[in-house]
Amino acid sequence: MGDFWRQEHWIFRGLFLGLALVLLFMRLLPLGHEPGALPGPDLLICLIMAWVVRRPDFLPMPLILAVMLAEDLILMRPPGLWTAIVVLASEFLRSRVALTRELNFLVEWMLIAGVMLGMMLSYRLALAVAVVPQPAFGFAIVQFLWSIALYPLVVALSRLVLDLRKPAMGEVDDFGRRL
Repeated sequence: MGDFWRQEHWIFRGLFLGLALVLLFMRLLPLGHEPGALPGPDLLICLIMAWVVRRPDFLPMPLILAVMLAEDLILMRPPGLWTAIVVLASEFLRSRVALTRELNFLVEWMLIAGVMLGMMLSYRLALAVAVVPQPAFGFAIVQFLWSIALYPLVVALSRLVLDLRKPAMGEVDDFGRRL
């Protein structure tokens, strides 16, 4: 119980919430929305995936749920669909934290690319089954490719600026518990 109240966890949770709000604000700005413009990357998804792979204890599921549901409502997407997909994907990665700890970055990048591709395809399939209008498939692929291309940059910035890294094998916290 004492580990739950550690200050480091709350600092990173607040930092994530602040970054999520900044990224959502940036998406709402009318920059580069000319007809025919290419979509940008989904940096919030990159941030969630990078943090869940590195330190899943810093990013609890209710926080991801609240941020993604707020994004669904603000961006006027079907409420809860993208949120559910993101939560399922992050919990999939969280359950494999022992495996991803030992992976080199290239394999981790390919794993994240596969998870993001599965997320995009399942979202589009759910919208197609419900006969909801959606953007062209090419735009979704461009956004997916941008997100995958910028994932290493998000990881590098998280590591260099925030010192967010994977715990080493056998590393323990201040209380002597394994990370």
